[in-house]
Amino acid sequence: MSAKHVAVLMGGWSSEREVSLRSGAACAAALERKGYRVTRIDVTRDIANVLSALKPDVALVMLHGRPGEDGTIQGVLETLAIPYTHSGVLASSLAMQKDTAKVVMAAAGVPVAPGLTLSRAEVAKAHVMKPPYVIKPVADGSSVGVFIVTEEHEHPPQELFREDWPHGDRLLVEKYVAGRELTCAVIQGQASEVTEIVPLVKFYDYEAKYSKGASKHVLPAPILPFVYQEVRRLALAAHVSLGCRGVSRADFRYDDRIEGTAGLVCLEVNTQPGMTETSLVPELAAYAGVVFDELVQWMVEDASLDR
Repeated sequence: MSAKHVAVLMGGWSSEREVSLRSGAACAAALERKGYRVTRIDVTRDIANVLSALKPDVALVMLHGRPGEDGTIQGVLETLAIPYTHSGVLASSLAMQKDTAKVVMAAAGVPVAPGLTLSRAEVAKAHVMKPPYVIKPVADGSSVGVFIVTEEHEHPPQELFREDWPHGDRLLVEKYVAGRELTCAVIQGQASEVTEIVPLVKFYDYEAKYSKGASKHVLPAPILPFVYQEVRRLALAAHVSLGCRGVSRADFRYDDRIEGTAGLVCLEVNTQPGMTETSLVPELAAYAGVVFDELVQWMVEDASLDR
């Protein structure tokens, strides 16, 4: 029987294009080492025609941001009846819309930060919340377009007035949650161990995520055992509440000055977590004894329709 033909979808046109290309290249190489027939596809807007002509057995989705993380590419793959990895149309779209995802997670008992969804014009005009607060695009990832506004700022960031602002006109404004950065993946329906991320730059932004030496990962996270297990429980609860499939990763803030687990807040769930040499999910899998090539192979073998 011939080797399964896998189309690795990467690149695209989002602000996370470069890291998507790196994730895709790493996964494609892993699949080739495992004996799969691999076609690397830098996704453009004619992707439906490309896939129709190629007719792969499986699509490994390695697109961060739009159109790979918002349900768009999943809809194309469902229409073409090509089994694919990670979450389906609804879960992808839901998790990408941070404000809506927060409502769903909160209903499932996952703590989230208080916030408002407003137009860019409203947020730019004056403080809409007492500082410190965080401004973030409703539907972007990798901390792209994120601003932390402190008491020292007399007005919101002037960048919000840019005519070429690329992150959409709906913004989420959240109360700033002090504390430590924690993350936990869900792989094969099980919560992973917990990593603490210690940024060596101003905060865990795009640079810290994807530049070597810009952040330090402490695994397992040095937190109290009952807090550690609560992070794992909440990561799985968030994954399930949003209807995620395959691999996801939940990011948390933890204010350890607050007694018990009341200082834990879930920031978001990533349905297409990075798979680069500095990425967290491969590191968490390796800690559990699952090497990179095996993780990527599992993703492909887990692929299906109607996810």
